[in-house]
Amino acid sequence: MFSFLKKEEPFKVVACADGKCINIIEVPDAVFSQKMMGDGFAIIPSKDTIVSPISGEVVTVFPTKHAIGLKSKDIEIIVHIGIDTVNLNGEGFTSLVRQGAKVKAGQPLVKLDLSSFEGKDINLTTMVVFTAGYDKEINLSCYNKDVKAGDILIQ
Repeated sequence: MFSFLKKEEPFKVVACADGKCINIIEVPDAVFSQKMMGDGFAIIPSKDTIVSPISGEVVTVFPTKHAIGLKSKDIEIIVHIGIDTVNLNGEGFTSLVRQGAKVKAGQPLVKLDLSSFEGKDINLTTMVVFTAGYDKEINLSCYNKDVKAGDILIQ
């Protein structure tokens, strides 16, 4: 009824995890490093929670829970947790959201069971790829620095 009173949230993209922020071209997977899916950035997580980089809607939760598609009024992104983690068939991933859910930037999306990855040579580098709606080159000041989940990286 009073939807006109809602303040529109300003555009921002936040860190999807605690960890080291890296340029997507440094990701050891050609699909990401060559930007075949789109430009973006990556974080090598140091903790067990992956959060939403944007406020918007969950459009896809992959059955293997290693990737989530999100869209806002401005952009569409995919958060892809790890390299070749699709092969784990969801083991070690707990999705905290469902398709169609509305999320806020910084809201937890996936919990990782880090102990289930021990000794398995799993690379959990998490990519945030802009698949639509963002046409600027992504060059962040956080590259090769530690960030906290929810830190604003783009606004």
